[in-house]
Amino acid sequence: MTEEQLSQGPVHAVHVELGATFAPFGGWEMPVSYAGTVAEHTAVRESVGVFDVSHLGKALVRGSGAADFVNSALTNDLGRIGPGKAQYTLCCTPSGGVIDDLIAYYVSPDEVFLVPNAANTADVVAALAAAAPDGVTVEDQHRDFGVIAVQGPKSVEVLTALGLPTDIDYMAFTDATWDGVPVRVCRSGYTGEIGFELLPRWDDTEKLFRAAVEQVRAHGGQVAGLGARDTLRTEMGYPLHGHELSLEISPLEARCGWAIGWKKPKFWGKETLADEKASGPARALWGIKALDRGVLRAGQTVLRDGRPIGETTSGTFSPTLKVGIALALLDSGSGVSAGDEISVDVRGRSLRAEVVSPPFVEIKTK
Repeated sequence: MTEEQLSQGPVHAVHVELGATFAPFGGWEMPVSYAGTVAEHTAVRESVGVFDVSHLGKALVRGSGAADFVNSALTNDLGRIGPGKAQYTLCCTPSGGVIDDLIAYYVSPDEVFLVPNAANTADVVAALAAAAPDGVTVEDQHRDFGVIAVQGPKSVEVLTALGLPTDIDYMAFTDATWDGVPVRVCRSGYTGEIGFELLPRWDDTEKLFRAAVEQVRAHGGQVAGLGARDTLRTEMGYPLHGHELSLEISPLEARCGWAIGWKKPKFWGKETLADEKASGPARALWGIKALDRGVLRAGQTVLRDGRPIGETTSGTFSPTLKVGIALALLDSGSGVSAGDEISVDVRGRSLRAEVVSPPFVEIKTK
């Protein structure tokens, strides 16, 4: 996709005003950073940050038995939650590959709102629409709503200052009103910190984003871009589709088996994934923490005693730990475990590192 074809979100003009640097991501022109990734990352860990993630997809499944239909298709069990709750889940192929990982908002037995990744929205909508029974519709609402993420220890203070509700359980949501316009508020996030995701209508997003930026700055925080979002999620060990999950990487390999409702009568890919669970996945996702100075990136070979045992899927410098960290798919037959010393081939140089079980830093979402 050329630069001219990249989509822009509802607050692109604000990012320009704020001096953001941009890069393509999932077909969208996204703000990468404003004050610098490390400063923005640190603000989220220590105070609060605000992200515009309106590029994320949105889809509405509606009609008699909509929740039952979604439950028969996606991996996690909507029967574990009820109206007003949200759930991380996966949309798989019959062969167990991951079309996308997404959040399902259980509105009612007849309405489920989905937030998939930007690049995969059309594929998720198409798969669900093709399988939907009579009376159930699947509508792509990608440009109907924006998404603003407020994340960090002071996120409750920021939402309170905005007049939005904060007394919400983790992975629950409520429909509120801000300055006369509707906003869905969900207690969730992708950073490992306490946080909220706000879903206003697309045309109302700029006004709410400007107000959020003002309050975040008033509480000692910063507006943050895609760079900080990636370093924050990597420290948590959270998967990114296309890196830790894909059509070639199963949920079990990515350690997302907890997001599978094994007791459900059916979901897409159940038979294949059940067989993989019984035999054990051929590889598994681990964290890697550098012991030597060096830059860890995706696509680097991981070795144990000089023998390749896997490959990194994501890599970055951890602003919190001040060392290089990575996620990697390692062969299950290698016998590797947390605490083991391995090495990573960094452009022909052997970099010593330690295998760890993510997260790299403490999770504070709850």
